[in-house]
Amino acid sequence: MRVPAALAPALSTARTQLRRLRPAYPRPGRTGWRRWAPSGRQWLGACVYAFVAMTGFVTLAYAVTDIPDDLNSFATQQDNVYYWADGSTMARTGWVSRSEMPLDKVPPKVRGAVLAAENASFYSDPGVSPSGVLRAVKAAVTGGETQGGSTITQQYVKNAYLNQDRTLSRKFTEVLLALKLDNEKSKDQILQDYLNTSWFGRGTYGIQRASQAYYGKDVSQLNPSEGAFLASLLKGAGLFDPAIGPENRERAVERWSWILDRMVETGQLSAAERATYRTFPEPSATSLAGVPGAQTGYLVEMAKAYTVKAGRIKESEFDLGGYQIYTTFDKDRMTALTAAVQEAQKDFDPEKRPDSDKFAKIGAASIAPDGRLLAVYGGPDYLKQGFNQANATTIPVGSAFTPIVYAAALDEGIVRTRGKARTPVSPTSVYDGNDQVTVQTPEGPYWDRSGKVVKGRNDGGRNWGQVTLHQAVANSVNTPLLQLGLDVGLDQVETYAERAGLLPSSLGPRIPNFAVGENSTPSAIRMASAYQSFAADGMHTDPYSVRSATRGGTPVPLAAPKANRAMSAKAARAVTDALKASVSEGAAKAVAKAHPGAAGKTGTTAANTAGWFVATTEQETMAVVVYRMALTDLIPLPLTGLGGDAPTTPASNRAVSLWGDYVKAVK
Repeated sequence: MRVPAALAPALSTARTQLRRLRPAYPRPGRTGWRRWAPSGRQWLGACVYAFVAMTGFVTLAYAVTDIPDDLNSFATQQDNVYYWADGSTMARTGWVSRSEMPLDKVPPKVRGAVLAAENASFYSDPGVSPSGVLRAVKAAVTGGETQGGSTITQQYVKNAYLNQDRTLSRKFTEVLLALKLDNEKSKDQILQDYLNTSWFGRGTYGIQRASQAYYGKDVSQLNPSEGAFLASLLKGAGLFDPAIGPENRERAVERWSWILDRMVETGQLSAAERATYRTFPEPSATSLAGVPGAQTGYLVEMAKAYTVKAGRIKESEFDLGGYQIYTTFDKDRMTALTAAVQEAQKDFDPEKRPDSDKFAKIGAASIAPDGRLLAVYGGPDYLKQGFNQANATTIPVGSAFTPIVYAAALDEGIVRTRGKARTPVSPTSVYDGNDQVTVQTPEGPYWDRSGKVVKGRNDGGRNWGQVTLHQAVANSVNTPLLQLGLDVGLDQVETYAERAGLLPSSLGPRIPNFAVGENSTPSAIRMASAYQSFAADGMHTDPYSVRSATRGGTPVPLAAPKANRAMSAKAARAVTDALKASVSEGAAKAVAKAHPGAAGKTGTTAANTAGWFVATTEQETMAVVVYRMALTDLIPLPLTGLGGDAPTTPASNRAVSLWGDYVKAVK
């Protein structure tokens, strides 16, 4: 391209200037690698340009960064509220328990403990710690361990507005927000927000709920020593809560002492006052703020699980709170059941009789005719033992299982000869009720894997002679029902057990003892539900614990359980007749006067590891199980001699007596 003559001098001058600015490579007057290295002036220029560019970028980023209008979900989370069947409040819970507390209600020295532990220069710094930022950047780049050093403002920004990701972009945003927040809010406001949203463990956010969780009092009542302990939790509640274990307690004591010393260094505490705090202020052992204890804890846990499942709600969404859960639990029945269990346990003395009374447990559950759970005894205290003794599938059901065998036989008939058609049976069908009767198959005696012929056993080795099936159920004669199980087919028995509501996972292998419940472990809740099927003319409704639920006044759709036929009405009535005879004149006649007309069945096991009683009245069906088991290994232990009983005392006696006390209290 030809340049006009008039522009040629100017263009020549520009080219000359550009050549002067452009570094000459290789550089003249240098040798070796120095010929290619930029000059000091060039390095200086590059650094100046980089600094100006970075400053401009940060300035622009700061200008366009706004403090979010919405806090993270935990900062606005509500409690979930649970109600008894009568509409009264049962419990308030929430994965996050938080309560706002004005800064002036937090004692100055408690605030001082937090400042000494987390950010002594809080009131003078610009909201960020350069050294802390550099350490965090290094950790993010290298993947190394995170270290402290963030200011209180940074911590609040991270917790309230951001996530916990360890990335450079997240750290950069944190710094910008911290600087802007420090400019727009007062230090007192930032400290107040920080104290109200920080995690303190035990399900609590905020120092007010933390004070209630660890010391059972408002934060305004804390002394500096207690404040120092709560301040230690900000470094990691899971590491410093003494209730978690001895190692935690050791760490907590060390950090508590360091914080008090640090308060002296920062002028928050005088040396003389520090000297008065030499004993670690032990927090309560287990006090989960907002989580109900004793019996209501088990009820809340079941109601939550049901609501999440039936409402198809994500557990993470449910834990954000705001739900109103209207349960089926009857307050008066819960009171009566708890009292009956406590009365039954008065004779238990594990120190006096460790070989018979140690690890003794009771589980009980009551169900209404339509499947509503009315009362559940889950254990001594939910906060001390989360294991629900009424919902556990760890204890053999024993002969309490046999009415299901009876129902299956009445509906399906029996087969005693291979290839022959099924033969109907009735309540008057006769079986051999003697002890040690050989179990027969169509091919002959049943041999177990060790090469021994299987024989049935009755409680106490009693011989009953020829008995009807009605009599066998009423008097808890095992040998006829063991044989009946093989005659009807153990696969058919299993089908009926599942139709009656027993979970497949709780049913044992189909060997002869399956018919007498020796290898099946349904919970007390499920056994009560199964027996309710007999009372409901063969219709079964799965147990449920929640009538309805709302969130913010809007109903939460719950998939209500539906009644399904488990057996014929004729079979169910025949079983009920036998169960009524059991209470009026049979194995459970000791409580015949407690509720005339009740239908029930005792249950024992060959190894005497469980004592059951399941009984039905017009209002409810209740299952009670007494057993011994260490929660460390979940192995059932013998009940022989429990509470000082004679060795020959049936294990079911205490379950029968407990039911009698309960039903007299509620009728």
